[in-house]
Amino acid sequence: MSNLPFSHVSVLLYECIEALDIKDGLTYVDCTTGGGGHSLEIARRMGPNSRLICFDRDKNAIAAATERLRDYLDRVTFINDNFSSLSEVLRRLEINNLGGVLADLGCSSHQFDVAERGFSYMQDAPLDMRMDTDSPFSAYNVVNEYSENELKRIIFEYGEEKFAPRIAAAIVKARTDKPIETTTELSAIIKSAIPAKARIDGPHPAKRSFQAIRIEVNRELDAIRPMIDTAARALVKGGRIAIISFHSLEDRPVKTAFKELSSGCTCPRDFPVCVCGKKPIIKEVNKKPILPCEDELRENPRSRSAKLRIAEKL
Repeated sequence: MSNLPFSHVSVLLYECIEALDIKDGLTYVDCTTGGGGHSLEIARRMGPNSRLICFDRDKNAIAAATERLRDYLDRVTFINDNFSSLSEVLRRLEINNLGGVLADLGCSSHQFDVAERGFSYMQDAPLDMRMDTDSPFSAYNVVNEYSENELKRIIFEYGEEKFAPRIAAAIVKARTDKPIETTTELSAIIKSAIPAKARIDGPHPAKRSFQAIRIEVNRELDAIRPMIDTAARALVKGGRIAIISFHSLEDRPVKTAFKELSSGCTCPRDFPVCVCGKKPIIKEVNKKPILPCEDELRENPRSRSAKLRIAEKL
């Protein structure tokens, strides 16, 4: 394992802290702790009677955040797990004063920068892409074991890649000779499947496919809605949910969940009275997502696609 320090520049840091509207005596949750940047700012602003719960699937992230928050460990609980377990953790810890939930849905810079993690198409490494390094399932399994139709589906759906059929066919053809084992092998196969004219402009030809495989390996989209539903119901009145997304596949379920949970009645408009009984449980604080400012974009170009949405418990 690399000795490279765990580094990650927290995106929309102060916008997130302001969004949470931190008050003493409440519990806050950072669903995606990473290197602990957001968590540290939350801890600094918490009063002595508050508590912070930090989730991350990556053991390296938990270790880095533990060191970074060393002055606040008496008020911090680390959970080395997916935030899909939020409901179970809140129940186990008997949390009944949830004041805010933050989730930064992007991968950490560290995961891309450490070549051996296999997240980057720019560095040679074994096909891995696991956020949880204890998981037995990696990018190697997806690339070498999925059928052509399965590969085509995930590359199209999770990568929004119009050349998904060509890429899936190229992967299946290439692996008939021997397994595809490295990021550079896979990147070259993807590049060869995309027409030369389409490679002239735009992002790296492997970017969308690598994103798709990473999402599949880590089941990144599956936990978003359950986490929002859990948070919305567990928050105290006035508590906040703040979520940063980095592409439409992440932002869409956040936007949809916020809209549904804030709309209440779902009966047809021509019904004389409500029969569904649904009432809004949150309100959207910002109708349009908050974007990084020009200064942040200059200092951290990786923040350019970030969107922050905020909701408040009614």
